[in-house]
Amino acid sequence: MLAFLEPGVPVTVLGDWFRLYLLFNPGAAFSMGQNSTWLFTTIQLGFVVGALIAAPRITQPWEAVGLALIAGGALGNLTDRLLRAPGFWFGHVVDYISVGRFAVFNLADAAITVGVAVFIASLFFGNSGVDKSGR
Repeated sequence: MLAFLEPGVPVTVLGDWFRLYLLFNPGAAFSMGQNSTWLFTTIQLGFVVGALIAAPRITQPWEAVGLALIAGGALGNLTDRLLRAPGFWFGHVVDYISVGRFAVFNLADAAITVGVAVFIASLFFGNSGVDKSGR
């Protein structure tokens, strides 16, 4: 996306409903916490490590899908925070999807959102997927 978009210049895809709009976001969702980039980086790293530890204990397919979506999204945003300007651990996440009047986001954000919904739904509607034997 970076090669095709100019920061702050919208590219219309489907009228005012769907646009590509490149932003570099130092904060979290809706650009909250712009001065806490280091904290979001730490949380994302912690979640990715935690997901790797928990993954072998997940036995239900939908819980696994939810966890994988969340971890994959966190890893995508973590990569931006580690490797993009202004520098390691403080990098800004690349956001580029604009739908209606909603906040600008990226595919990693969408994966996290869908993953949370799938994971929570699996907890309410499925059997417990955590192996109680500790394996």
